Amino acid sequence: MNHYDILVIGGGPGGMGAALRAAELGRKTALVERAELGGVCLNWGCIPTKALLKSALVYHYCRTADAFGVTLGGEAKPDMARIVARSRGVSETMRKGVGFLLEKNKVDVLRGEARLAGEGRVIVADETVSADHIILATGARPREMPFMPIDHEHVLSSRDALVLDELPESMVVVGSGAIGCEFASFYAALGVRVTVVEYLPQLMPLEDEEVARTMERAFRKQRIAVMTSTTVKSVTVDGEGRCRVRIEGKKGEEELTADKVLSAVGVEGKKGTETLVADIVLSAVGIKSNIEGLGLEELGVRVERDKIAVDEHYRTNVEGVYAVGDIVPGPALAHVASAEALHCVEHICGVESDPVDYSVIPSCVFTSPEVASVGLTEREALAREIPYTVGRYSFM
Repeated sequence: MNHYDILVIGGGPGGMGAALRAAELGRKTALVERAELGGVCLNWGCIPTKALLKSALVYHYCRTADAFGVTLGGEAKPDMARIVARSRGVSETMRKGVGFLLEKNKVDVLRGEARLAGEGRVIVADETVSADHIILATGARPREMPFMPIDHEHVLSSRDALVLDELPESMVVVGSGAIGCEFASFYAALGVRVTVVEYLPQLMPLEDEEVARTMERAFRKQRIAVMTSTTVKSVTVDGEGRCRVRIEGKKGEEELTADKVLSAVGVEGKKGTETLVADIVLSAVGIKSNIEGLGLEELGVRVERDKIAVDEHYRTNVEGVYAVGDIVPGPALAHVASAEALHCVEHICGVESDPVDYSVIPSCVFTSPEVASVGLTEREALAREIPYTVGRYSFM
């Protein structure tokens, strides 16, 4: 049986960071990954999404080149297959880089599903390995809602939206967090008629209210229809392969035709129960932690509200078992997972380091214009009676 000082389960930003830091500190280290190295962020999240958005920006520059004094011959047209191919290529290049880093630092990469087997043992595929310390970093996946079953053809997850062969004419995006807004920006920039439906009263619910209002105006200038305070009751596919999204506002009932909604700017879903019709629906309603099948129940690892309970050093209630990233409470962001992983490994190895300060976690949404934030929103500062100053400067 192979024995390691530190065994990391999951090869995303958290797991990769933990494994590399452990190796740097001289520990015999292994990393278990069942899919691609780099995790969701590198393969099916942050990185390929930004590559798509870059293509959309280039397309926008080509269409507006004359305003910059540049004359182009012919009409600029987006080629979705080539845009997707470039995005996949960017991820593949970075994935190879991750593999090279792990190999260079002498981290053993073990392929397959992992399951805790107790007493510092882990079953990987059909082989049992042991370790003094086990770090869980298994990440998360798109959440699926019962009223909006994902069929990967008409109703898509964020992963599906990264690899469409051709552009649809219309799309309804359910959810206006970072994922929903970035995809709405991308597809609208390429000419797709996009409607964003958000259950809460504001676009980008986690951002400052003033920022969210400004972003909503920017979306409407880009002819993205925004419907806040709106509940999606059901999503079905009709006989013509079109998605029918039944939504409910705050009062009354009204039927609204698809084309009217999807081509309108500034439509709000507050008049009652309405139906949107579109070629594609993108489900962007959050993520679900990958904690099933790890053997947590048998080992007695405490789980609260779909998250593994940990202390400030990411220790679980079971000796020698740790957890970082999207499977523990806190912001589900790649750089947060990396920061947690570094502190966790340094604590294990006796290296003094400060715990992660969650009050100053930066975040960014790569819409046009981009939205960046760190620390408290104005609403949160008011609620805590913290004095603050508002500064404004024209983006133009």
